Amino acid sequence: MTLKEKVGQLFMVNVSSSDSKKETDKIKQLIEEYTIGGVIFSKGGPGRQARLNNKYQDISKVPLLIGIDAEWGLGMRLDSTQAFPWNMTLGAIQDDDLIEETGRQIGRHCKRLGIHMNFAPVVDINTNPKNPIIGNRSFGENKEIVAQKALAFMKGMQREGIMANAKHFPGHGDTDTDSHKTLPTISFDAKRIDSIELYPYKQLIKEGLSGAMVAHLNIPSLESRYNYPSSISKKVVSTLLKDSLKFEGLIFTDALNMKGASDFKSPGEIDLAAFLAGNDVLLMSEDVPLASQKIVSAYYAGAITEERLSYSVRKILLAKYKAGLNSYTPVSLGFLHEELNSVKNKTLHHELVENSLTILKNERATLPIKNLDLKKIAYVSLGDDSGEPFYEELQKYAKVDWVKANQLGEMIDQLSNYNYVIVGFHKSNASPWAAYKFKDKELVWLYEIARLNTTVLNVFARPYAMLDMLTTTNLEGVLMAYQNSTVAQEKAAQLLFGALEAKGKLPVGIGPDFPVGTGLETRLLKRLSYGLPESVGMNSYKLARIDSIVDFALQEKMTPGVQLVVARKGKVIFNKNYGYHTYDKFRKVKGSDVYDVASLTKILATLPLTIELKDKGIISLDSKVGKLLPAFKDSNKEHITIRSMLSHYAKLKAWIPFYVHTMDSVTKKPDKKYYRTTRSKEFNIQVTNNLYFRSDMKDSLILKIRDSELRDRLRYKYSDLPFYLLQEYIESHYGNSLNKLTQQHFYKPLGASNTTYLPLTKFKKKKIVPTENDRIFRGEVVHGYVHDQGAAMLGGVGGHAGLFTNANDVTKIMQMYLNKGYYGGKQYFGEQTLEEFNTCHYCHKNVRRGVGFDKPQLGDVGPTCGCISMSSFGHSGFTGTFTWADPEEEIIYVFLSNRTYPNAANRKLISNDIRSEIQRIIYEAIDY
Repeated sequence: MTLKEKVGQLFMVNVSSSDSKKETDKIKQLIEEYTIGGVIFSKGGPGRQARLNNKYQDISKVPLLIGIDAEWGLGMRLDSTQAFPWNMTLGAIQDDDLIEETGRQIGRHCKRLGIHMNFAPVVDINTNPKNPIIGNRSFGENKEIVAQKALAFMKGMQREGIMANAKHFPGHGDTDTDSHKTLPTISFDAKRIDSIELYPYKQLIKEGLSGAMVAHLNIPSLESRYNYPSSISKKVVSTLLKDSLKFEGLIFTDALNMKGASDFKSPGEIDLAAFLAGNDVLLMSEDVPLASQKIVSAYYAGAITEERLSYSVRKILLAKYKAGLNSYTPVSLGFLHEELNSVKNKTLHHELVENSLTILKNERATLPIKNLDLKKIAYVSLGDDSGEPFYEELQKYAKVDWVKANQLGEMIDQLSNYNYVIVGFHKSNASPWAAYKFKDKELVWLYEIARLNTTVLNVFARPYAMLDMLTTTNLEGVLMAYQNSTVAQEKAAQLLFGALEAKGKLPVGIGPDFPVGTGLETRLLKRLSYGLPESVGMNSYKLARIDSIVDFALQEKMTPGVQLVVARKGKVIFNKNYGYHTYDKFRKVKGSDVYDVASLTKILATLPLTIELKDKGIISLDSKVGKLLPAFKDSNKEHITIRSMLSHYAKLKAWIPFYVHTMDSVTKKPDKKYYRTTRSKEFNIQVTNNLYFRSDMKDSLILKIRDSELRDRLRYKYSDLPFYLLQEYIESHYGNSLNKLTQQHFYKPLGASNTTYLPLTKFKKKKIVPTENDRIFRGEVVHGYVHDQGAAMLGGVGGHAGLFTNANDVTKIMQMYLNKGYYGGKQYFGEQTLEEFNTCHYCHKNVRRGVGFDKPQLGDVGPTCGCISMSSFGHSGFTGTFTWADPEEEIIYVFLSNRTYPNAANRKLISNDIRSEIQRIIYEAIDY
């Protein structure tokens, strides 16, 4: 190589793939004329960078060393790429294998994009909370924690063949100014620097650190010259880093265009000084031609020897050899976006956040939130960034009201109606340098709110935000979430409700109350969590096939819309809403919308109350109808047992069309003998908006069942009638309606706040999905009232039908069953009792049913895909609903639709076996 070419290798210049052609051509000129050694890419996009990288490499005589600042992933610099949590967040994680995996994944992304060196990890020990430039970029304020995390990160990255570059030597953690803008001063002595700041470097160097970046700092204890930057100090670069610490890797200056360096010497001069100090690579020179000339002149003047120049050039070329540039291949553009944004990376991101969440305070075991039936919960948002993802996630667990006010007095008045307040402090997640402090007004509001209510503060900002709080004594709980990303907000909400455990430990101290290492553990309450399929051994790409099946169903008008949930191992991993409430496409289906679930009512309302009674010893499966209901004594149903009738093996009729007998045979409309269009004492059972059934007719339905004939022979025949009878017994036993009993015993404590009978008493009509334009019985669109005619004649509350709910709440109830009767910190009934109901007692008689639960088919035809375990159970509903749970694979599947709209005769959803085909895809998506 010529002298000019060797000098050229010392420079790594900056370029952004988002720059203009004029700017990117300047780099091309430097490559061709000065044989520069490398390029550090900054802002832009992966595709543009890959093309520019290939272009530069193609024209370079010596392959270029490509670098990037990707401290928390390529997303730090490039759009459309993965960003992982910041180092401060990672510092809270106790499992270093996760940190190593993060480094590994970042390394894979770098390699895929043709990058050889990542200027990471940051090993600065952030002992100064007011540090304006490090802060969130540090793993913490404890040297052991920083060294431990940085070492794991380095190992992961270098395992993928990407050179790590520790920064900012000898330590930028205890500064209160930014070296991008000025020259910060490190005022303590060399002993302190050796003991604290250098500690991580010593550990990483021993383990094979590839590179180090020297900061622009004024360190009087190491360099006696006044305000002399460490990056051009031979005492710092050569004596300390090379000689004392025995570092043999590549030494980079920090960016030479930063004010901490550029204010000290002019372009060219600063480059020469940096090289003379012992640096190998001059990063982001402001003027390569001038700097090259200065170094060449110094060479000819004898200030730089051939040995010194060759020493750095050989190190640079050796690094290129180690990076595989001796057999360079261009960056492939195919599937670049997909490979840089894999589901595996998203899953890792979720896992990192889950493991970082840190509970700092938990008075009286306020967390996780228990006894939802006794809680009235409000959410208050502070800060200047969005808390919407947090609020939406909170609502998946319970009814939570977002309380807003312009004045403190107004806020306090509103909160007087609540007994539990969740406060979210949300600050920008745009960068680790974004503003993070409470406003004085917010601190006053927080104090006053917490003084009057049980209050849990959730901090979605760096921990130092809490340093401005004078006291936390009136806060029952404090959760540190570190960042305000969507994932952090969602996982924080899940932790509050006991779906996740608290595992994190504080990586920096926050005053005397919360020293480094603070972190309280919590236990799981086995509530549903929410995440990605891969986290529970499912395949996202295979599950995505569900979309095409549902889209086909919508296109063929099998149903106007669908809610669909899949959960595995207690985690919801597929939760989508499709289509609209009706075919006019006026209102899109939302996750909070409620459907008439028809016969799912049997296993979501009547059956759990029945199981509970059995668990308490009040009834048994062999209890007979005649004993439960005295009116049935001496009837043909007197000796029918709960076991037989709930197994649909009791010769009962499938159903009785009660409404038919109340229709006028001439007008074909509801007979005025039984109905009125306005409510009165005599007619007070509301069927629809303007139709009221006779008050004394409710008992007549039960008597009609009592007097009905049994079927000729004993064989399996599905029947609604057992659930009319159980409703009659349960309501008589408790002296209360099924509507109130289900809320008190199950829905409120479960947090199933979207589950109810009589939905118009609880929800706005726009939240309720209509079921049918009923031209036969009611003569109107059934919207907000139960579709089933028998349940309608009971006033909307039936043992067999009448329940309205959404897919998320159905999943909660089914998860309670999978948890063997346990959910949210409460055991609803015993495991053995539940097992008796989930047993096929008459399989030997070719009856597939459990006691109340439907079970998989015994032959070729049945309710499921035929690909599930025999221990599984569920039910389907006439309106197009279906749910199934499998204890062996721990899978729950919920499908809610209104296939009956506008006409219940539409059976295309059933004839095309859509629900079973989706179930088949779910099972094919199991990876392990």
